[in-house]
Amino acid sequence: MSDTHTRVPQPRRPRPRHRRKRTTFMTLGLPVALTTTAALVYGTDAGVFGADARSTAAAATATWASDTADGFASVNSLGQNGTYGGRDGQTVTVRTLADLEKYATAPEPYVIVVAAAINMNPVGKEIKVASDKTIIGSGTSGHIVGGGFFLGQGVHNVIIRNLTIRDTYQGIWNDKDHDYDAIQMDGAHHVWIDHNDLRHMADGLIDVRKDSTNVTVSWNRMSNNNKTFGIGWTENVVTDITIHHNWIRETEQRNPSTDNCAHAHLYNNYLEDTAGTGITSSYGNYSRGRTSMLLENSYFQGFTNPVIKDSTATLVQRGNHFSGMTGRNESGGTAFDPRTYYPYTLDQATTVPSLLKSQTGPRSTLGTTTTATTTATTAATTLTVAKNGSAQYTTVQAAVNAVPANNTSRVVISIAPGTYRETVKVPSNKPHITFQGTGASRKDTEIVYNNASGTPKPDGSGTYGTSGSATVAVEADDFQARNLTISNDFDEAANQSLSGHQAVALRTAADRILLDSLIINGDQDTLLLDTASKDRLGRVYLTNSYVVGNVDFIFGRATAVIDRSVLTLKKRWNGTSAGYLTAPSTAANRKGFLITRSTVNGDVSAASFYLGRPWHAGGDATLDPQTTVRDTTLSAAIKSTPWTDMSGFSWKDDRFAEYNNTGPGAGPASTNRPILTASQAADQETADWLTDWTPTAS
Repeated sequence: MSDTHTRVPQPRRPRPRHRRKRTTFMTLGLPVALTTTAALVYGTDAGVFGADARSTAAAATATWASDTADGFASVNSLGQNGTYGGRDGQTVTVRTLADLEKYATAPEPYVIVVAAAINMNPVGKEIKVASDKTIIGSGTSGHIVGGGFFLGQGVHNVIIRNLTIRDTYQGIWNDKDHDYDAIQMDGAHHVWIDHNDLRHMADGLIDVRKDSTNVTVSWNRMSNNNKTFGIGWTENVVTDITIHHNWIRETEQRNPSTDNCAHAHLYNNYLEDTAGTGITSSYGNYSRGRTSMLLENSYFQGFTNPVIKDSTATLVQRGNHFSGMTGRNESGGTAFDPRTYYPYTLDQATTVPSLLKSQTGPRSTLGTTTTATTTATTAATTLTVAKNGSAQYTTVQAAVNAVPANNTSRVVISIAPGTYRETVKVPSNKPHITFQGTGASRKDTEIVYNNASGTPKPDGSGTYGTSGSATVAVEADDFQARNLTISNDFDEAANQSLSGHQAVALRTAADRILLDSLIINGDQDTLLLDTASKDRLGRVYLTNSYVVGNVDFIFGRATAVIDRSVLTLKKRWNGTSAGYLTAPSTAANRKGFLITRSTVNGDVSAASFYLGRPWHAGGDATLDPQTTVRDTTLSAAIKSTPWTDMSGFSWKDDRFAEYNNTGPGAGPASTNRPILTASQAADQETADWLTDWTPTAS
């Protein structure tokens, strides 16, 4: 699309009415908390959306809150039959330190949903958790910053799940003065630590001390630390612990160190030490004192002294894989049989890195794989991509090409960190594909190209046109993308002679498209949300993401929900501030764009951007463009009259409205600023847009 369009008269049409739905929609969790300041910082952990998400968070965590532990935490002992946390108590949502501490220390059982980044005060504070608690992050938004949790003598039946616990580091690597742990246990039992991201602490990430027992640690990411995971600090040999499917990377010691453990069962863990970084491993798994350790089907990459044991300890290895190792790799003694205590299923050691890179840590979608047994039965086919040739393919398009036509099951294309300068097309006969970036951040993996509408095709057959300029084009149903950046870096300033400057980063033209934890970068026409044809439905759910642009940078005829995301307004190529957030071209009797619980900001002039304008593609007067912006924070960049005409079509003849927005760019209702009533807003919710489709990551 361009800034100028031929004027075509537009008749007024009645607006359709939709009945209110009572269905609870979300199975996706809340996203990482995003900044609401004018300047966007990608991947920030600070700030939280203003919309009240308590009921949504409670519904979203219901599946995980009812889960019970596996491994030694599932064993009936010490008067506790398994570990189920606070499932028998009330579910509460917390966003402040005071509320978190209030419920975590209470004598009653609680499921505590952490729905924000909570800063501990003072730094290093460890909340003393009482028995019968589930503390669970809401999607990826639950962060404990500058502190952690302490489980004291006799505390039992505790689940800590789906959280990021980070940043008590005080600047001294081998810190002897600040005993600031992410999770510390002194004499606790029946504890399950699962799907967390633990990093950058002053002391240990996990300390299991003083006869703590019946502990399971599973599906966590542990990184960027000196002392990772210590077990023991006792002369007694009573601790029973299961450690499985954890990704331990860029750590020095205690990976873990197990001292005087009666039974230490370690399996399907991934220990990674990357050469050339500032952190070098001193040892990996350590069986100390009188520990009895069984180590199975784990993957060690680049570790110094990957497996070591004391002469008094037992350590039996089975099925492990070692790559780039130096130093000690030891075993000896007789193994215990974990199956006399609990059932478990092993994954192949060679599949562990890709599996754990995609499945460990906090999950934005609840109810996904959490045990080895379910992993074995539900795992999708995975194709791997890496620029350096270490994977199956070196380009994303090559991996797409390898997917069989008309495939009926999920294929995950796992993309290693790097910049992939290519165009990618997912054709309509290849549904059920997922693009999964494997980096620690969505910034680590980028697909980028620089075609524009007016860019000549290499074969001389004309120019690409707007839709043809897309860096990534998705024409297949049931596509998903997570944890990566998709960009179009066309240089408008250097190409003023070209006839069209529209340059699409991502184009979708299919149904049931799930986009989660992305950065979508461009200028004019960044994100084209389309359908396969005018008479076809095309639903898109975009969440926990950033979209950057200036002119009509979210546009098309899809039925799309943009939820809990940051939409960043960008100056134009010549430094001026002017533009349009949306340009819907919705078919009549269909839903258009719903922007909800999000933030609109950017380093642009005040009152310089419209929220949208109606795009009647090709002058089609039968279209009925729609954008609703609700429960969203609007910066001062938004005009007080936020909608405008386009190509002779009046926005007042189409469907443009707001509801319950906040921030300096929000304003009162007027003839030039329609605000929905509460009754009208009840008909414009996510479930109204997506109807019978519930987006679920797979």
